[in-house]
Amino acid sequence: MPSTFDWLELPDPPAYWGFPHKNAYVLVGSLAHSGVWRAALSPSMDVAHLLTAMTTLLALLGGLTRVWRFDRMRTVLDHRTGDLTPMFAAFAKHHGVQPIVCRPRSGNRKGVVEKNNHTAAQRWWRNLPDELTVEQAQASLNAFAQSQDARSRRTKDGKTTAAAMLHLERLRPLPPVVFPVIVTEERTATRQALIDWRGNRYSVPPELAAARVEVRQRLGADTIDIATASGTVIARHRVAEPGLGVTIRDTGHVTSLEAIALASAPPGRPHRRKERIPPGPAALRAAAVLTGTAAAPATVIDLAGYEKAAKNRNTLR
Repeated sequence: MPSTFDWLELPDPPAYWGFPHKNAYVLVGSLAHSGVWRAALSPSMDVAHLLTAMTTLLALLGGLTRVWRFDRMRTVLDHRTGDLTPMFAAFAKHHGVQPIVCRPRSGNRKGVVEKNNHTAAQRWWRNLPDELTVEQAQASLNAFAQSQDARSRRTKDGKTTAAAMLHLERLRPLPPVVFPVIVTEERTATRQALIDWRGNRYSVPPELAAARVEVRQRLGADTIDIATASGTVIARHRVAEPGLGVTIRDTGHVTSLEAIALASAPPGRPHRRKERIPPGPAALRAAAVLTGTAAAPATVIDLAGYEKAAKNRNTLR
């Protein structure tokens, strides 16, 4: 039996996810016989993100069927020639799978995945908390899809569940290496010369603070490359586990950033983050006006009076 894949467009993702479009995208993959399905969040539907989401989905499903069924999406089918796109054809060959594209106006051929799309949109997306990160949202989606494995299924032998029918899919193992595809996404560096990537922050040279850069990662690689808008790679970092919230800085970037900060400091003044700056007279006067209290007069003690009273006193009383 084939497995079926389809994109689901979800409106209004949280702004801090940093997705480039107004929608978030979820690639849903369904096994036709058991009805088991899994899904992968994606910021885009281009070829690189399709293959990345497919790689994630195949791992979540636990293996390969012999046939994949797709809608007539342009990243899979070249509408001018009627052939598979070169990148997707290579991806299918790498996995030893035969892709099948639905005929025009034949959406009923992928009804299983369409129903799962509806379930994901109505029961998961509409109830997803706003404060979750992308990685937390993906974990929530995984848990929701797994909970659907307990759905009741009716067979000629009586009632069963989708999970109990999974072994009948006879899934084949995945290839030992992932398909080589490079994911590229744009980011805007912060004023602290950092960019966000998969729930962590990575440094760029300080001269690129607040500039647009490209982040590139080869699928399965443990490093990312950061390039300028013209394509020149200016930084490479080893990636941390997604969603940890850590900041990774290159030593050279730290040194350059400190040099710029020292050069911009006022002349003759040390660069001290813990410099003590007590309030001056103007600040004290402003505080008195705000609190409605007058500044207390200074108390002056004149010792001349004590000296005069003690003069000529040679005895103790």
